Amino acid sequence: MKLSGKKALVLGAGKSGTASAQFLAERGAVVALHDKNELENWPDAARSLKQTHNVGLMGGQIPSWLLDQIDLVVISPGVPTNTIPARYVDRNDGEVIGEVELAYRFMKGRIVGITGSNGKTTTTTLIGEILQNAGIETQVGGNIGTPLLSLAESSADDTWTVVELSSFQLETIKDFHPNAAICLNVTPNHLDRYESFLDYALAKHRIFMNQTADDVAILNADDVITASWTKGLKANVSLFSVKRELDEGLFLRGRDLVCRSNGKEKILTTRDEIFLRGLHNVENVLAALAAGLACGASPDSMRETIVNFKGVEHRIEFVAEINGVHFYNDSKATSVDAAAKALDALSENQGKTVLIVGGRGKNAPYDPLIDLIERSVRTLIVIGEDGDNIESQLRGYAEIIRAESMRDAVRKSFEHAQSGDAVLLAPACASFDMFKSYEERGMVFKKEVLSLNAQAHAGEAK
Repeated sequence: MKLSGKKALVLGAGKSGTASAQFLAERGAVVALHDKNELENWPDAARSLKQTHNVGLMGGQIPSWLLDQIDLVVISPGVPTNTIPARYVDRNDGEVIGEVELAYRFMKGRIVGITGSNGKTTTTTLIGEILQNAGIETQVGGNIGTPLLSLAESSADDTWTVVELSSFQLETIKDFHPNAAICLNVTPNHLDRYESFLDYALAKHRIFMNQTADDVAILNADDVITASWTKGLKANVSLFSVKRELDEGLFLRGRDLVCRSNGKEKILTTRDEIFLRGLHNVENVLAALAAGLACGASPDSMRETIVNFKGVEHRIEFVAEINGVHFYNDSKATSVDAAAKALDALSENQGKTVLIVGGRGKNAPYDPLIDLIERSVRTLIVIGEDGDNIESQLRGYAEIIRAESMRDAVRKSFEHAQSGDAVLLAPACASFDMFKSYEERGMVFKKEVLSLNAQAHAGEAK
């Protein structure tokens, strides 16, 4: 892809947009970086591009005279594809792509792509470790936090690049072609952006659109949506299941994770060897094992990696025990389904769960939580701007307490918990009403828990 002399507009000044603007400028494009926020509110890394790379910076409205000159728009995942600048340039025969597509056009080697409503980051991280520990040249990026463009230069013919992909990123691919593509599940999410659940599911399905008969498509046989995709894909389909044995594929049988292929079986690992809690994490491990096999990792090497894998931050992460109450951080549970999976994982506890829920809602109903709440929740601590909606849908199924801040939520959760209980932050919402990201939300939660723990220990010492 020739970039020298192209007039490019990058929409969104976050990590993805900043990486795109820098990449384009370094290859001779004339670049303007735009964000709806005013310049003083931009990240420092984005603002610095004016001095370091001669990138034009624009906040607020984009003048139409500028759009008339644009050859290429690179759109960040957080910016809707139907935004006026993108539509304007597209109608005038300019090209509109995303950062993932731009990166792909400069990448070498082979790609594992992972998408799904839940479990992407855990599975992406695990696959990266499986391949690295198998002696395979591996790099990891995408929606997990490292822009794919940052990995283009370091990719080589013998490299496997493991990429976490959101539905937003998949909306703007054209030629992007993963040699192994995984869809873990498709459940209601981001309905504040998509017109319907079908539109959201179709965005996920795009991960397979450029695959060929030489590739592998890994699908969850237990998910209604992904299971319906098994016919019609060009790639070789590999299925996984935690609910039933498969004629071909990977499945859970009792405590064993089994691979069955061409009439032969092999036990790859067991549930007792998996540190991660919850059946949904068994699904993630099965998907990662399928990817490892597709990429040439040995079963013995994969088993060793799984035994030593402790998970990732903000995913049912144990924080502390205070007077018999265990605190868990699952700030990454930004959808109702993710919160349900976390709550179900902790339902094995002898005690009850005090659930901290709330934030910026995504127009998804909260009623899928009701059965779990009735069965395992002692108290709901509700935070954030969707609090009234949450309370109206879940009133009567558990005691509901409103909290004004994360500090208030942590204190109230401890007050209402009993010894043997768990306190779980699984918000079922986005974080942007109170925090910059789910990571910041999780860090604040942990800070408040550790502060409470220090106070409790100080009180014991008196």
